[in-house]
Amino acid sequence: MAVTLSARGALLVDGGVVPLVVRPPLKAGGDDACGAGDRFAAAAAAALADGAVASEAVQRAVEAAAAFVAAGAVSGYTMDTPRQRVPGIGMAAAHQVINSTRSSGGTVVATGGCFDLLHAGHIATLQSARALGDCLVVCLNSDAGVRALKGPGRPIVSEQDRARLLLALECVDNVVIFDDETPVPLIAELRPDLWVKGGDYNAEQMPEADHVTACGGQTVVVPYLDGRSTTQLISTAAERSLR
Repeated sequence: MAVTLSARGALLVDGGVVPLVVRPPLKAGGDDACGAGDRFAAAAAAALADGAVASEAVQRAVEAAAAFVAAGAVSGYTMDTPRQRVPGIGMAAAHQVINSTRSSGGTVVATGGCFDLLHAGHIATLQSARALGDCLVVCLNSDAGVRALKGPGRPIVSEQDRARLLLALECVDNVVIFDDETPVPLIAELRPDLWVKGGDYNAEQMPEADHVTACGGQTVVVPYLDGRSTTQLISTAAERSLR
């Protein structure tokens, strides 16, 4: 059971002796909280539908309700007000971000990768990608997908933890986890205006480029930081552990 606590967030109890308290990520500036409960319930339901556990759903719901009230709640909306973008994980949240961006005339940017052991090279690519548009959706290889690409010892970090780390970055608006060998099916559904990869990729390494074009988008590469890689981090850690 989740109990909302107004400006203090929400409390989640699951029958155990220790409840979960979720504080809002920001302080609402207005006094009008009309609709905040509906926003909370809708966001929680969408998160659960995307496969989130109860604690994750309540966290996303608190974030959504807090952002809703901070924007003026119902009184802050008019017929011309674009739908609010609330960062999240999963396809439902991705469509919300994309529809909101497009309704306000913005550019939807997407990128993809494993992002195992997040490092400075990843950050540089993600920041550069976000700077090209008005929202950034990250297509994240699932654990099974990473194993198929990198071998049985990978990933080091689980898909849910990798998604949460990415979503914690200011430049990332949404993360969608996919199992396919390539992000082509996901690109067909998301239809980004720009598909971005780091500068260490070329056209032959991006079979999805033609599909992006077919969906009306453009593929671009951005500069990357040379010498940064998850494989290198794993190798360095292994060498040092043997000393």
